[in-house]
Amino acid sequence: MKSLATVQRSLGDPSLTYPLLPPLTRGCPQTGTDELAQPLEVDYDYDAVPATLFDQEPGPDLARWAPLLPPLLAPTLGEGGTPLIEYDGVYIKDESRNPTWSHKDRLNRVTVSAALAAGAPGVVVASSGNHGASAAAYAARAGLPAVVIASAESPPAVQTFVRSYGATVLTVAAEQRWPLLRDIVDNLGYHPVSNQTVTHTGHPYGPEGYKTVAYEVFLQLGRVPAAVFAPSGYAELLFGVWKGFVELRRLGLAGSVPAVFACEPAAGGPTTRAVATGAPAAIVETGESAAYSILCEVGGRRGVLAVEGSGGAGVLVDDVALSRAQRELAGAGLWYEISGVAGYAGYRALGREFDGPVVCIATSSGFKDLGVGQTPVTVSDNPTWRDVQAEVERR
Repeated sequence: MKSLATVQRSLGDPSLTYPLLPPLTRGCPQTGTDELAQPLEVDYDYDAVPATLFDQEPGPDLARWAPLLPPLLAPTLGEGGTPLIEYDGVYIKDESRNPTWSHKDRLNRVTVSAALAAGAPGVVVASSGNHGASAAAYAARAGLPAVVIASAESPPAVQTFVRSYGATVLTVAAEQRWPLLRDIVDNLGYHPVSNQTVTHTGHPYGPEGYKTVAYEVFLQLGRVPAAVFAPSGYAELLFGVWKGFVELRRLGLAGSVPAVFACEPAAGGPTTRAVATGAPAAIVETGESAAYSILCEVGGRRGVLAVEGSGGAGVLVDDVALSRAQRELAGAGLWYEISGVAGYAGYRALGREFDGPVVCIATSSGFKDLGVGQTPVTVSDNPTWRDVQAEVERR
């Protein structure tokens, strides 16, 4: 199946369109301002989508959805097709089962394909962890060099993970990441797969990979859920999932779109701030949080459009609620990074009842957390079965 992508469309003014190539990674040049960058999205010839496209089972390799994605030139690593697990009245969409153990693999299959289509000599990304590892893996699979600009605050184990794919990893102070990224793009011609603008636009193709989460959930449930709760930093995932359900409705396969909820650390929360104040996007000061993967100062237009367009909301969750959610899910056999449980924690914090299924997206493996592997192990000295029994009872 071939891509039915037609143009890039401005979210600042949907009447403005641009050719598919080159991807406009610094937002819409006609509607963006110094204070607000306007993202673009990809549009398609929806009338030509095969009627049988959604008759298939949701499995790995995003190429099964090729008509509704930009051209996929990068080889697959088996991304997608993740399980939907029922737990305590909700459904957990387990994105930790992707090839590099996070949802970012859906985005990078698409964005590395864009780098190949543009003839770029390599890719560059500023990332605290998951995004960098995923971009490095997909670049390696496609035969492209990758430069990952990592924050000095990111876990050493995650930086080792990124380097394992052969990427050039530069660890710098957080505020230096984006100026360096722009310099690499401008002077070396590397293709950026992360944000470069004052408010978030990210890559125009990126959320197209994320919308396949909506396709899978729809087929796995056999219906549209009433609500979707997603961990949100820049809210690309949230926008992509919302767009996927909007497309299902447009194609006549679904009669509704779920309310989507941006679940953010209480120490940040730019999407929640923007929605609450009626702003198109927001930039906030951040405090301390263990949820480093989604602790963002900079928000963007996409997340606000998804929340407002679906009738959802922003939900702030503190580290106590996040830790509680992480322990609870791990006790049920589901171990995620503390950032990755923000969707479930947000659902519990909101405390609302919904008329239909609720899906909480869990984004990444617990191995990505701060401090993993650094706790000293206590060696037991000749334990007996009575010691074991006492320990089991204590727990």
